[in-house]
Amino acid sequence: MAVSFGCDRDRLPKGTPQCVRDEIEKIKQAPVWNPPLKVYRYLYKGQTVYYIPVYQCCDFASQLVDENCNVVCSPDGGLSGRGDGRCPDFTATRSNEKLVWQDTRKP
Repeated sequence: MAVSFGCDRDRLPKGTPQCVRDEIEKIKQAPVWNPPLKVYRYLYKGQTVYYIPVYQCCDFASQLVDENCNVVCSPDGGLSGRGDGRCPDFTATRSNEKLVWQDTRKP
């Protein structure tokens, strides 16, 4: 008899790119953010992208990566709070939001 002791809450959707998985593992090693972090998948300009708020504060920008782990842009954060300026329409035009992962640890 095989017994598995995995956590279903940490199971990521099939097809989640390795770079997204790696960022989630880094996040899980850091203190819990308040509110706890969530990673989402969207459709943006005809491609599947993953929104990763990389850092919680201090002028760091979020990342938007495609299915091949190419950085598309930084939609927010950074010095201006508006990311790198390469996808200013992301929030207004993204669609098909799917929650990929959320940190369920308590702050």
